[in-house]
Amino acid sequence: MGKLGSRRPSVQRLVVSARSAHARAETRFPVVTHLADRMVSVNIFDSATRLAAQSFLTAVPLLFVVAAYAPPGVRHQLVTSARTVFGLTGGATDELEKVFGPSTGDLRQATGVVGGVMVLLSATAVSRALQRLCKRAWEIPRSGTRVAPWRWLAWLVLWLAALIVQGPLRDGFGVGAWLGIPVNLVFLTGLWWWTQHLLLGGLVRWRPLLPGALITATAVTALTWAARLYMPRALNRTLSEYGSVGSVFVLMSWLIIMCVAIALGISVGAVVAQEPFLARRLGSPPPVRDRAARP
Repeated sequence: MGKLGSRRPSVQRLVVSARSAHARAETRFPVVTHLADRMVSVNIFDSATRLAAQSFLTAVPLLFVVAAYAPPGVRHQLVTSARTVFGLTGGATDELEKVFGPSTGDLRQATGVVGGVMVLLSATAVSRALQRLCKRAWEIPRSGTRVAPWRWLAWLVLWLAALIVQGPLRDGFGVGAWLGIPVNLVFLTGLWWWTQHLLLGGLVRWRPLLPGALITATAVTALTWAARLYMPRALNRTLSEYGSVGSVFVLMSWLIIMCVAIALGISVGAVVAQEPFLARRLGSPPPVRDRAARP
């Protein structure tokens, strides 16, 4: 008991020292400390891993349904876009052609109309996971903030359409990467701007959402162009050594990295938009720490 009693004051001193250090850091580097606090509250890696898992388990099967029922022109454009985004070559391209190729009768028979509808509804799990991420980033409480379910379906439809046009956008409509990169960056900025507004149900106005859209679009653009250097070799190697199972691990790893970038982009954008300099100009809602300080 004597030793325990002597340790308690030292533990208390450590706690007090840590709190005072945090207070000093918040005074000197407010953006850094606010960002660190928001990263903890959002739980970046957990949220990103869940989003990646939902994307792989529900959104990928939705692409198979699209391949079964979409017209040949749409299937061809999906193949072109996927090949352009990842820079696929060799065996990876062959596997992609098998999925979205012209012989979709068996796949259509296997899924059926009811199965296709169920896959579409289950794919809204991605929308819901992304919605939770946006709410955490903007510190919106769960209670009393219900968002209409039609927004989940609307987000899925728009992102499927966005995936289809990725090929022409990244190629700069045939001009080249020098035009494709800025065009795609503008396109993704608008897409992530609209995504946040849609999934938050208008709880945050348009202007405060712009920094997060810009940061997220920049991160996603950089990662997708980097994927063109890494993904072809990684997929072809795993396909030759382990078959289709190996490609699952490569795709899942890439999805986790992409979702971490998305989670960081939205969260950092929310913190930046709520800092006094931009908050006054964008009309951003105050962070929780300021709401609690108000009388």
